[in-house]
Amino acid sequence: MRPSDLSLPKLCGQLIVGGFPGTTLPDAYAEALRAGLRGGAILFRRNVPDLATTHALCCAIRDAAEPDLPPFIGVDQEGGRVARLPSPFPKLPPMRLLGELGDASFVRRVGRLLGERLAAIGFNLDFAPVLDVDSNPDNPIIGDRSFGREATRVAELAVAFGLGLEEASVLSCGKHFPGHGDTSVDSHVALPIVHHGMERLDAVELVPFRAAARAGLGTMMTAHVVVTSIDASVPATLSRAVCTDLLRSTVGFHGVLFSDDLEMAAVAAQYSVEASAVASIRAGCDVLLICSNMEWQERAHAALVAEAERDPAFRERCVESAGRALEARRKMPPRPVADAETLPALMGRAEWVALYDEIKRRAADLGGV
Repeated sequence: MRPSDLSLPKLCGQLIVGGFPGTTLPDAYAEALRAGLRGGAILFRRNVPDLATTHALCCAIRDAAEPDLPPFIGVDQEGGRVARLPSPFPKLPPMRLLGELGDASFVRRVGRLLGERLAAIGFNLDFAPVLDVDSNPDNPIIGDRSFGREATRVAELAVAFGLGLEEASVLSCGKHFPGHGDTSVDSHVALPIVHHGMERLDAVELVPFRAAARAGLGTMMTAHVVVTSIDASVPATLSRAVCTDLLRSTVGFHGVLFSDDLEMAAVAAQYSVEASAVASIRAGCDVLLICSNMEWQERAHAALVAEAERDPAFRERCVESAGRALEARRKMPPRPVADAETLPALMGRAEWVALYDEIKRRAADLGGV
């Protein structure tokens, strides 16, 4: 089934990945998946109290979707303070500590290990690694989530981590384009402004994203920041100059571009979800994250359908986006293990335990744990 063969509601539905409350799949969300009106789901701590429940939820999401439209099932499992899954899923240290090890082959093994465990539960997308360079000590949102303060090191190690994930058939997601590392504002609560010119962006912020594009990592995510030297009028997520001209034409990325959560205040305080959804897709995003509010997901979907009905060029933009998203999902569909009772043993396989012990030992030698 090609994207151009989909009905308009299904076509636009493939561009929305949402979240929901609770530890079971809500009937309304399951129906949306069955009807092809969602491209998948993102899970948070509120959804994943234990491994068996998480596995059952991932299976329910997979089974609700049409076989030819396998869903994204995503999670923010970076390590450190951004980790959603409960014990006995091992907790990685912050990526800064892995960055300080400076060992790309080791970091790639860590990514592959993480990916194998995520895939067993049923995830096919990890919203990691952070490609932001930790260049501002006053940054309230990036900090130790970054692999470091030097752009080439971030590029080498973050790409290694992403390649490890994808070796385990879990899509990686490099974030947050075109760079959230030198901000002093958290985009969850307000809109950060970046004033660097292109010379500085080329030398620092864009270096890891170029490396990720060259390596062929599957997906990236936008930043809700205004970069004044590129487009001073709107946040990057809503900017064609950022999402298409810079990312596609200059950086050379050909994979799936996710918006960051459209519920975040950096966007939601200024734009209705209808306006931000349409503007993000028109700018060059392929998939919209709306991480909590199911009503907003419905409103965004209706707005995309209405705009695609009105504007043939926008419809073609939706076809392009759905094509990228479906190619990625069909390449790496969710494949949870058949029996949740095997998960504790899978989590504790000897070679995985040994690798985590090595992470802890090497991080402790650096004074990190």
